[in-house]
Amino acid sequence: MKRNVDIKEISDGRLYSENDMVKADCHGCNGCHQCCTGMGKSVILDPYDVHRLRMGMGKNFQQLLEEGVLELQVVDGCILPNLRMVGDEERCVLLNFNNRCSAHPYRPGVCRLFPLGRYYEKGEFKYFLQVGECAEKNRSKVKVSKWLDTPSVQDYHVFICRWHYLLNDIESKITGKEDSEVAKQLNMQMLNMFYMTDFEDSGFYSEFQNRVTAFRARFQINTENE
Repeated sequence: MKRNVDIKEISDGRLYSENDMVKADCHGCNGCHQCCTGMGKSVILDPYDVHRLRMGMGKNFQQLLEEGVLELQVVDGCILPNLRMVGDEERCVLLNFNNRCSAHPYRPGVCRLFPLGRYYEKGEFKYFLQVGECAEKNRSKVKVSKWLDTPSVQDYHVFICRWHYLLNDIESKITGKEDSEVAKQLNMQMLNMFYMTDFEDSGFYSEFQNRVTAFRARFQINTENE
């Protein structure tokens, strides 16, 4: 989900790479779950997020939808899944009764990032520290790669770039004709190829790239950012 704001207004003014130190460590949150409530539909999941949830929960994409863990929405013309919020407090559906994440080992990338965000430019991205978002005021410095807590962080970086710019190119292709048959077919095929069809337990990144190549070729989507 794009945020049309000046990054200077929401960050500490710096951009970070995976090897940089950043003041993001919340010390286990100490019971705080503020960032797990009131998020609306903003916790949008990419294919690797769903792959991790599927592996961790032992459920496929359709089951996650049917059981109310996920829901679908239109984001910049693309149909994408997000984590569902429930109740008056709009709690993340994955919060348990102790206000802790029941899916922490396989939580989505947006959750792993917080309070960091991503700034995309010229086919790449950097991380930035969001100011005023996290309730913890005495955060410690931590290496970005450690904070992400994701294996093969460089492969993950490449994946994030390819997914982001694929969505950008899809948006460009369907802008102004969101209700057309082509747009509907494109969205349905994207859901099927990247979410509904399971990835192998290992080799996610190579399989993902093969699917991206096939998807771009089928719908004649430019590859200038690949």
